[in-house]
Amino acid sequence: MIEIVIMEHLKTKISVPVLMEKPEPLLSEYVLFEKTSGGKANQLLSSTFAFQSYAPSLYKAALLNEKVKLAVDSLIETPGVSGVQINSDYNFTDTSTKEYRYQAVYDINHY
Repeated sequence: MIEIVIMEHLKTKISVPVLMEKPEPLLSEYVLFEKTSGGKANQLLSSTFAFQSYAPSLYKAALLNEKVKLAVDSLIETPGVSGVQINSDYNFTDTSTKEYRYQAVYDINHY
């Protein structure tokens, strides 16, 4: 399951908690990721993931986002991953909760 591969890899690369669900109680800094879509062509799987970097300031969220992108880019070194491409990367601050976050969206090919 690619989610487990990503989780284990990111935990070794990033010093803040990496989660698949929003923590209760909220933490000051963490990375949340989720699979947003997936497909299969010629028996090769592809999935799109959104990685959200939460931090107490916009600056810290941007810095954490850069660390996340380096970690996700290095997934290509992981067995079972055959391609990693960034799809988009942007400020994604939640205006309703006033939580600073950045989001990086990746297309990941795996088998």
